[in-house]
Amino acid sequence: MTRTVMCRKHKEELPGLARPPFPGAKGQDIFDHISQKAWEEWQKHQTLLINEKRLNMMNGEDRKFIQGEMDKFFAGEEYAQAEGYVPPSE
Repeated sequence: MTRTVMCRKHKEELPGLARPPFPGAKGQDIFDHISQKAWEEWQKHQTLLINEKRLNMMNGEDRKFIQGEMDKFFAGEEYAQAEGYVPPSE
């Protein structure tokens, strides 16, 4: 049976992650309150931000920026967008 969580992003009961995405309290919080669907959406958005803003994940400031944007993304707040990105037409 799939584990479900009350997703903080989508405000509904959805399938959860199989395990915390990283160690520590932040990873456990995501595991407990973020759905698989929201996590996959974040991963796509994170990739866009890293590429568009040419972030270096070895740089502490860039990691801090991504962490802050992830918190905003899951909280439903305004978060950074990739400028000029146009999603492919379906």
